[in-house]
Amino acid sequence: MDELLRYFPIVLYVLGAVLLITLIILCVKLMATVDKTNKLLDDAYNKSKSLNGIFDAIDSLTDTLTSISDSIVSTVSTVIGKLFKKNKKIDNGREEDEDE
Repeated sequence: MDELLRYFPIVLYVLGAVLLITLIILCVKLMATVDKTNKLLDDAYNKSKSLNGIFDAIDSLTDTLTSISDSIVSTVSTVIGKLFKKNKKIDNGREEDEDE
């Protein structure tokens, strides 16, 4: 029992040192991985930044086509509405179609 109390702290110190060294190695590897990830993200950001001009051009073209199609639809719906609208005149309190 006496020997156990004498060797037990030594074993704990050795295991603590091994754990500390293992954690240091893992942190160094983690920092290297984070650096590689940062380089990859910077590269992806720069590539996407170079494509912003193309996306802006596509966006403006889409907006122009949308406004043109909206005006065409508005014109067509107005013409169709005028074709099907019944023109009536009020004559002495009575309603009559223009065709009669």
